[in-house]
Amino acid sequence: MTLALLFPGQGSQRAGLLSELPETPAASQAKTEAMSAVQSLDIDPTTLDRTDSLRRTTDVQLTLLIAGVVTSRALIEDHQLTVGIVAGHSIGAFAAAVSAGVLTVQEAVQVVHRRGQSMQKTAQDGRWGMAAVTGLNLRSTSKLAQTISTESDPLWIANINAGDEIVVSGTTKALTKLRAQAGRAGARDVKLLDIAVASHCPLQRQTAAALADRLASVPRRRQQIAYITNTGGRRVLRDAERVLNDLAQSVAQTVRWYDGVRLMNELGVRTTIETPPGHVLTHLVTRTAPDIHALSIDDTGLNETVTLARKRM
Repeated sequence: MTLALLFPGQGSQRAGLLSELPETPAASQAKTEAMSAVQSLDIDPTTLDRTDSLRRTTDVQLTLLIAGVVTSRALIEDHQLTVGIVAGHSIGAFAAAVSAGVLTVQEAVQVVHRRGQSMQKTAQDGRWGMAAVTGLNLRSTSKLAQTISTESDPLWIANINAGDEIVVSGTTKALTKLRAQAGRAGARDVKLLDIAVASHCPLQRQTAAALADRLASVPRRRQQIAYITNTGGRRVLRDAERVLNDLAQSVAQTVRWYDGVRLMNELGVRTTIETPPGHVLTHLVTRTAPDIHALSIDDTGLNETVTLARKRM
């Protein structure tokens, strides 16, 4: 049975996360590498996951990257789990790429830092955000967003998380209108996310260009683990170029997580493990592919998760 590792995206962060990570040998080494790389950027790595720091997009994204890489090392190297597929939601894709052998820890830290800075710049006027709409399919959500979106207050489809959960990016004014009107369109809920930028939309085209420029200099290594793309929800095997292209372009395109989960099910994935923080991706897997045994380390703990995963392998 194929095991997939899932890496969560922005919005799942919590203060103190980095102090909760595994302290097994390989995990500790990965954390040391990551913290050293962060320090080389003139950032104090011990402050990344403080409550005040997590209001900044760059610090959030670096924190999530480190959490994903460290936990992945603990599972693969220290606990000897055989992972067949990695999939990261938005910023989680960078930890997935490190786990797949496409990026080094240092490279990922540098690229994610640039990504976060560029995204913060697009949102420096403080009027952008994202919201999750549940209870409506893609067509209905798109239609509703189109009726609200204007040139000055746009809305875009950012993430297709499930058949009835769509994330929308846009201005806070437009998102407020969306929230007010969604119920009449049949939505169960509209939740504003803990994200102060509009991601996975045309607003981030300059960010995508900056990432593509930075990733162009990264050596093309042999990919070790299959990778599910954000931009198409497709599997990539032995093609580091495609992985790096996905990392660059997905920030300005819709994340097709729903398609990726359905593909994993078709490919024979029967167990998924979500790295900290949170369990959003675990719940999405359960809703989309109930035959998959979806585990979250935050829910069951590292050792129990490993035990449960081995029983399915």
